Amino acid sequence: MDFLITLAPWLIAFIAVVLFTPFVRNTLISANITDNPIVSEHSHKKGTPTMGGLAILLGILLIMSIYYQNKILVITVGVTLVASIIGLFDDLLGLKTKEFQKVAKNISNHNVELGRLKLKPGEEARVATPKAKKDVDELLKQNKLEIIREIPIKSEVTERQKILSQIMISLFLVLSGAVPYTLSGYQVGYFAIPIAIIGVIGAINAVNLIDGMDGLASGVMGIASLACAIFSFLTGRLEISVAFLALSGACFGFLVFNKIPASIFMGDTGSFALGGFYAAAAVLGDVIIFAVIAIAVPIISVIISLMHRSGIIKLPVEPLHHTLHYKGLSEGKIVALYWLSTLIICSVALYFYMLF
Repeated sequence: MDFLITLAPWLIAFIAVVLFTPFVRNTLISANITDNPIVSEHSHKKGTPTMGGLAILLGILLIMSIYYQNKILVITVGVTLVASIIGLFDDLLGLKTKEFQKVAKNISNHNVELGRLKLKPGEEARVATPKAKKDVDELLKQNKLEIIREIPIKSEVTERQKILSQIMISLFLVLSGAVPYTLSGYQVGYFAIPIAIIGVIGAINAVNLIDGMDGLASGVMGIASLACAIFSFLTGRLEISVAFLALSGACFGFLVFNKIPASIFMGDTGSFALGGFYAAAAVLGDVIIFAVIAIAVPIISVIISLMHRSGIIKLPVEPLHHTLHYKGLSEGKIVALYWLSTLIICSVALYFYMLF
């Protein structure tokens, strides 16, 4: 009985999201709020409803209504609500088409270079980068490429606008007055404020970046949150354990519908909510170090993308999971690799904590 009481937040969140998701999914389909993938290999996913993070948000709000005396949970859910609303704005903007990009196919018998990519005979790619747009005209003249279709590209906010919106989310956490000035046993004083801001921005971007394949973000965050809940429980932080259990249960509940083949996507509405919740809970519960370790896989993916954008390394496509797909690894194997890597990292971290 004690075991079930401890797991109650996880079970309630899981069941709630499983029940809420079909309602949200059917509503989104009725409103024609669906995805239109720009990656050729994902064209079969066209028409899948997005903004499914609303179901996750509903599940988390239900947990808050039950555990309303848990101050950390209430503040965390407040930050999550703000993050989800801002993510929702991004998703709504994404319903508008910014431009149409050409999709080229190599019709020659040799590899051709198109932008950053080297296309093998018969391979297709979007003409996306400035270099690719220059290359395509010459290759068309040489009869090495043909344009097989055009695909719509979503409108989106600029990187600067996105960072500013994430700073705004973090301010809701900072202005709550609940950010502790002692973190991991160290008196950090007002340095806790920039730590909280960086934590929120980093977590949201990490989750948002890996939300590009069925079940990838929801599975990774479900595992990482469960590990944080176990760590919080072992260290006597019961209030924060409830919060992480709720997040984990919500992620796994959504995964029922988001796993391959996904019948719904979380969108920025969901990825912003997951990142905002995770960061707020980690800061308020003073489990930042373990929380960072638990999402090492998304963080590494962000670092690799930043290295690519700064020219330190060269990826054929970004982010890392799309590069792995481009190299021939199936979507199912990539998702399983990310899940397994996260599970191993979390298990090792918990083992060393118990050992020492």
